[in-house]
Amino acid sequence: MIKWSRFVGFLLIVVLFFALAVPTYQGIWKGITLGLDLQGGFDVLYEVQDSPEGEKVTDEGVISTIKAIERRIDKEGVSEPNIQKEGANRIRVQLAGVFDQSEAKKLLVQTAQLRFLAPDGTTVLATGKDLKPNAKYVSDQNTGAPQVAVEFKDPDKFKKITEDYLGQPVAIELDGKIITAPTIQVVIYDGKAVINGQEDVKEATELANLLNAGSLPFPLKEISSFGVSPSLGEGSLDMTMMAGGIAFILIFVFMVVWYRLPGLIAMIALVMYAYLLFATVNFMGITLTLPGLAALVLGIGMAVDVNIIATERMKDEFRNGKSTLSAVIMGQKRSMPTIIDANITSIIAGILMYWFGTGQIKSFAVAHIISVLATFITAVLISRLLMQLLVRSNIIKNKWWYGASREAKGGAAK
Repeated sequence: MIKWSRFVGFLLIVVLFFALAVPTYQGIWKGITLGLDLQGGFDVLYEVQDSPEGEKVTDEGVISTIKAIERRIDKEGVSEPNIQKEGANRIRVQLAGVFDQSEAKKLLVQTAQLRFLAPDGTTVLATGKDLKPNAKYVSDQNTGAPQVAVEFKDPDKFKKITEDYLGQPVAIELDGKIITAPTIQVVIYDGKAVINGQEDVKEATELANLLNAGSLPFPLKEISSFGVSPSLGEGSLDMTMMAGGIAFILIFVFMVVWYRLPGLIAMIALVMYAYLLFATVNFMGITLTLPGLAALVLGIGMAVDVNIIATERMKDEFRNGKSTLSAVIMGQKRSMPTIIDANITSIIAGILMYWFGTGQIKSFAVAHIISVLATFITAVLISRLLMQLLVRSNIIKNKWWYGASREAKGGAAK
């Protein structure tokens, strides 16, 4: 007897999923942050050096340097930077969508150590730490030349400097280079001053941003770097997506031809797997890189493997003369230990790659772990449920449709 409630349940799950997925998948994909290898940008690895004054690099020093880099990047309006500490004293900076590498590197490595020097050229009267983080570009009222307006946190300190050195030159040094040495004409009471010597508006604006973001506690030495052009990144994305699409089509044809209804259910679960995967990446705000995308495409095969293992177990039960429902239940039950062991092994491998790997290896590991978890939810739980609902409905009674040989007859669910 046909059990329509089971069949309606089967259809309801499938229809509700596609009703949710079709209108939302484009928004999910567009909301995913792409890494620099997919949208262009550059990757640079720095080593934090001891300070010129001889101060040794510590963990706290590396962390404070990272924070200073983050502030600089924020001031420039670069979205989604990836800044990570590697090893004891190395920092990796990944800026997606940034294509002027020379300007970006200049922004990152410039220590921005600002000092006000007495006429003797050695006595330090004030540093950038004495300034408020409100520096801005202004232009000279008479000549129109670019300047940077700054303000001291303690106006009395600057007042004393201008009193003590009235009529004398006070040099302003940036990273060991004197950029200007104005002569103090009057005593300044409000703590406000201007720094000139910039060639254009861009240079003055960059200096203002550097001063506002703060100086680097320690200098940086570039270890390695590479860049990806926008066209190359887009090409990598297109080729990877094409490979995924071709793989899906080939797997679909193979599964449906070889396994019939279990193969069709496996492909429905595979579509759910892909949707769940990208929705998770979007929700968690994970930056999707080329290795990560490759791991997700690789997960297509892993997701199908789970269904193949269960279906082959079902075929073994058919050969032993079991009914359709018994073959499905026993096949799924006996395949579960193998599936669980394989998934646990894969997750352990992903954790080890993330723990010991760096950069792109970590990206691959994260995507790999997510794909394994998504596989378990869709290929194990959902496909099992769909298969049992379909078998229990008695809509299709011939065992052949469930993967049995043509010699197997009948076998309605009981």
